[in-house]
Order: sequence, then C-alpha cells, then structure tokens
Amino acid sequence: MGKYSKQVINELVEGTLEWYQIKEMMSSYKDAERFELYREVMQSRVDWDDPILLPLGLHLYIVQKENGKRMVKCDCGHEFCDYKENWKLHANVFVRDSEEKMNEVYPKLMSPDPEWQVIREYYCPECASQLEVEAVTPWYPVIHDFEPDIDAFYNDWVKVPLPKVK
Repeated sequence: MGKYSKQVINELVEGTLEWYQIKEMMSSYKDAERFELYREVMQSRVDWDDPILLPLGLHLYIVQKENGKRMVKCDCGHEFCDYKENWKLHANVFVRDSEEKMNEVYPKLMSPDPEWQVIREYYCPECASQLEVEAVTPWYPVIHDFEPDIDAFYNDWVKVPLPKVK
C-alpha cells in the first residue's frame, strides 16, 4: 500500500487537506500507487461507470467506453468528443470581447483591452460548469491544450494496467 490513504487523497481533491500535508506530499517521493488511488477517488465522485483514464481539468476526464473509444467527458456525464479532438469545439463559449463584458469580471481600467485580448470561457452544454478560460488575442484560434499519449503514460510512467470497462 502507498504512503497516502484514500481519505487523504479525497481531502486533497476536495481542497480540505492541511497545508503541511500538501507541502509534505509535494516535497516527498511520489509513491507508485498515488495515481491509481487518485483515479479511484475521482471515479467515486461521478455518477457514471465509464472508467476514468486521465483527468483533464476540474470537471473533465478522458474515459474508456465499452466500444473501446476514449472520450472526453464532464462530471455530469456529458460526452464531448474523442479525446484526440479539441473538446472546446464542442463546448458552449462565451467571449468577453468588449469593455462592458470585461468589466463584469475586472474592475474598470484593470481589464485587458478588447482590441488586444479577449477572454474565452468554455462551459459544459449540459450542466453549465465552467471548464476552461483562455485569454488570447482576438484572432487567435481555439487552443488545443494537449493530446496525451495514454498508453505510454500507463505503460511507462504509472506502470499499471489500463482500467477495464465494467
């Protein structure tokens, strides 16, 4: 068994773990079982059975489907697309591209100039959770954050078998 219990990892995910414990966790050797324990905690927090392969953000995961496909999925169960596609192209987007829209979140005179920078907010079409925010020049394409090599991650880094579909 690893150095940390499921309860400690759950408190880490919830944001209730004490700072001294977080500091120790960050500073110490990364035990081999920690990722699998983290994955189990994340799986216990959702209402669906597709195995989580990798978390993508606060509410997003790459999951394994029964048909073998790997999909990007939200906490609420909404499926966006294949994990190799840019999930943001399937999300609801709100673009803060005017002074009025910027001033809803920034104090006047402290917001970016919309001629130089816009703020794109990405939301789940089903539960409306905010999933990502980008601050980019107005003409910049939608950023595809990363495309993980899941097989290499499991085989070469965490060295555990991929979770099986139930």
